[in-house]
Amino acid sequence: MSDGSVRDVVTTARRIVVKVGSSSLTTAAGGIDPERVSALVDVLAGARARGAEVVLVSSGAIAAGLAPLGLAKRPRGLAAQQAAASVGQGLLVHRYTEELARHGLTAGQVLLTLDDVTRRAHHRNAHQTFTKLLELGVIPIVNENDTVATTEIRFGDNDRLAALVAHLVHADLLLLLSDVDGLYDGPPSRPGARLISEVRADRDLADVVVGSAGQAGVGTGGMVTKVDAAAIATGSGIPVVLTSAEYAGDALAGKPVGTLFHATGKRRPIRLLWLRHATEPKGAVLLDAGAVRAVVERRASLLAAGITGVQGEFSAGDPVDLLGPEGEVVGRGLVNFDASELPALLGRSSKELKRELGAAYEREVVHRDDLVVL
Repeated sequence: MSDGSVRDVVTTARRIVVKVGSSSLTTAAGGIDPERVSALVDVLAGARARGAEVVLVSSGAIAAGLAPLGLAKRPRGLAAQQAAASVGQGLLVHRYTEELARHGLTAGQVLLTLDDVTRRAHHRNAHQTFTKLLELGVIPIVNENDTVATTEIRFGDNDRLAALVAHLVHADLLLLLSDVDGLYDGPPSRPGARLISEVRADRDLADVVVGSAGQAGVGTGGMVTKVDAAAIATGSGIPVVLTSAEYAGDALAGKPVGTLFHATGKRRPIRLLWLRHATEPKGAVLLDAGAVRAVVERRASLLAAGITGVQGEFSAGDPVDLLGPEGEVVGRGLVNFDASELPALLGRSSKELKRELGAAYEREVVHRDDLVVL
């Protein structure tokens, strides 16, 4: 696992987002494990002592609420999950607050919904809040606002949330802590499974088989979501280290533990990162060859004139896939019309639509600022 070298990209990071999952914080019965929380906080405090700013994205609210509510395992129903989160979130932050106080550090609770990092006005406000907290020396403790989030406005898991937060706060590093010590080329329990120490490009993942959520039944993620989160972060210029909570201290010291995902891209609008990596299309629109060229090559908006068909049921503002003439996915975007409105608009020019239906129908079906090429 170690070759004696130090990862400079880690040791030079001045702003770090650390994500820890439920399985790394809680007992199998669902309660918070004080020793695990204490050990993690010691690592965070060590990073702060070296001069780094730290943001912690912590799962565990629902899991922490199970035991006090007498629940044996994570409930399936959304209302029961929200009730558990309501009880558990306060317990979780209280524990962090007490542990950070041992080091003379202050915790600040930040509960986010998807809108907070993807809508422009909310995004700006969230960025300003984080900036002020870090300026004041606070360690923000971030979680999805599970108590009010519905299926439609959920991040889906805290791995993707952490990647988007890393982008939001302009982090230099994202540390993903799992119950596995890194990314393996197959199930870690399989004889001969090999730890992948570095990932520089997608081709390095070509032969990797990743699994789903852990055995304890208290989390929602898994290696799939961690690889997805790494893609979100690295695609916007943020390197990622994936390892277990046990090796968190070594990871932040730059030791070659776990898996290092090298940055592959530059910063880009966070809404487009979310659209590419963290959305499920509600339907699709079919494009003719000319529209595909306009969208893919010229990065133009999608107009009704270039659409030949509509699939699925969706509403204005939903993500939809853009399909080429052969049914291939060429992009994804936020659509400006309901599925029921589009058939009457297909193949018609914007001027024609404005003249016959009014100015509201002159707008793009998908604006280029709300569109990613896949």
